[in-house]
Amino acid sequence: MDQIVEFVTNHYILSGLFAALLVALIYTTVAGLFSPLKELTTHEATLLINKEDAYILDIRPSAEFKKGHILGSKQIKPELVTKGDFSTLEKFKDKPIIVVCAMGMTSKRTASQMLKAGFTHAATLKGGINAWQGANLPITK
Repeated sequence: MDQIVEFVTNHYILSGLFAALLVALIYTTVAGLFSPLKELTTHEATLLINKEDAYILDIRPSAEFKKGHILGSKQIKPELVTKGDFSTLEKFKDKPIIVVCAMGMTSKRTASQMLKAGFTHAATLKGGINAWQGANLPITK
């Protein structure tokens, strides 16, 4: 115990950084457990697509979408996503929706907006289309 105290007093910046990283790690883990937003793995997403006929919403720009997307996915205009206008998706409100972006970061914000708008089963694809391609799952152009 004395060595820890001595280390902390001699290396307070390093100790502070370690403490900050530890707090950030704990916060993100706990926040993820209690978040209503689900992040699906590629395996979970394929099960949801095949068994529950999930709607796949691709929010990437048109040029990226045209280079390759998940079979059956639909694209939404970026300006509608920015405004949080999901009126075109009202008929899918109670259906599972998987929001897909390039790496899984942008889709979190969109899926959270959808949950607030009343979409009960909005989720994201963890890792985005990159994870889908990395798992050698089919894409179409």
